[in-house]
Amino acid sequence: MIEEHVKIHDQFSLEFKIGFTVQKNPDENDFSMNMWVFIPNSLYINRYTYSKTDFYRDVQSNIRLITPIYLLRDITNPEELPFRLLEEAFIKIAGSPNRNNLADYESHIKMFQSILKSSLRNEILHIQNCQSKEDKIFLLSTYIKNCRNIAKLYRSLQKIINTPTIDKNTFEYFLFGDEFMSNLIELHTFKILKDLDSKDKESYEKEKTELLELIDYEIQYKQKKGYAVIDKDSKDKNKDVVFRLGALKKYIESQLFLKIKKREDGVVVKQFYYSVAAGISMVFATIIAFAFQIKYGNFTLPLFIALVVTYMLKDRIKELSKFYFSHKLNSKYFDNKVDMKINNDDIIGIYKESQTFVSENKIPKEATQLRNRSTILEAENRINDEKILLYRIQMSLDSKIINKSNRYPISGVNDIIRFNISQFIHKMDNAEVPIFITDDKTDYKIIPGEKVYYLNFILRFQYSDQVEYKRYLVMLNRNGIKEIKSI
Repeated sequence: MIEEHVKIHDQFSLEFKIGFTVQKNPDENDFSMNMWVFIPNSLYINRYTYSKTDFYRDVQSNIRLITPIYLLRDITNPEELPFRLLEEAFIKIAGSPNRNNLADYESHIKMFQSILKSSLRNEILHIQNCQSKEDKIFLLSTYIKNCRNIAKLYRSLQKIINTPTIDKNTFEYFLFGDEFMSNLIELHTFKILKDLDSKDKESYEKEKTELLELIDYEIQYKQKKGYAVIDKDSKDKNKDVVFRLGALKKYIESQLFLKIKKREDGVVVKQFYYSVAAGISMVFATIIAFAFQIKYGNFTLPLFIALVVTYMLKDRIKELSKFYFSHKLNSKYFDNKVDMKINNDDIIGIYKESQTFVSENKIPKEATQLRNRSTILEAENRINDEKILLYRIQMSLDSKIINKSNRYPISGVNDIIRFNISQFIHKMDNAEVPIFITDDKTDYKIIPGEKVYYLNFILRFQYSDQVEYKRYLVMLNRNGIKEIKSI
């Protein structure tokens, strides 16, 4: 199964979070995704102005395991897997602080906090989507109770590692998890307050005090422990706090990221065909040289001229043959091939990617129909065609190795793709354009109008015999991305 979530990451970047969920049978799970980007001709983005090097510089792909899914209430249960494994790791490191136990201890801290982050996110979405006032009040009350219990449960582990065997650096791993957890609870509670304030004033007034008390408790706790806290009067805009928040996030989430080894796909085959291209040019040159030598003999002017001409043509024939083979091979092989490994270096799967520009007659009719151009755009396309960029992904995952290599229930892999469109804005007009209108039919005035462009993303997901298409419309202008809509 393949699931996608698309959002605006920042002013000039889109984020595509593609989840590849494996099935236990068969062991090998094969997935593919094609992304066609329909680009207005006026942006002057094509195969000559936007190379593969440009594309891969603008695309950042982070491949990570899907976070194990647990309800927030389950994390409060000491008998459930997340806390049980965490407690076991603390007991082991306190009793025997060797390298293996240290790695296990740090790993379980990261995994526990990653699971908590995912559970908090899902809980908040559930609360926000709840339509019943009575149920929402209950959910909010339960959320507060669960957050307090989880924080108390995690912090109770400190007494286990409060021993002479634990050095300062080892103890700080626990503190990193503690600080990250406090930041999580604070941030997600603020998100609840913001949502209630804008959509449900009645629930906001009822639960505001308790939610703020939860936030205030965590802030005071962080101050007491010496953790970074937001200062409303900060003269440097809390840059050190923001930096630390980001550093902690990367540290905790590093547990889920896979080790990748990227290389060019089909290198041996490509080199073989490039050798064939060199051989073809050499055969041509040799035949011409032999023919002139037989007819005119050695050390003659015609032979000399023939050798010079064949030398000139030989390189061109070699390059043309190489170009022909390269074009044919690109349709069969990908640009990059990646081995995906978990910490123990077990290869859990293979990931391939490629990028090219294609003509409209090379894409499936389902994608063309989903593009659904307007009449005015069709009229323009008769003069200037849209350019179509194709980005392909192929992933093969081994569910048996994934399950064997982790004690947590891992359902698959997320590919988080960030696509920066900064190079798309170079040929855009100004974001603001003047518009003339009448003023009370007695005069006229000029008001500002906004110039926007549209990128259409058509995604095709294929798993086994299941095929699904999705369309996303991205509105942008010289100032960056304005909006993204699923159509």
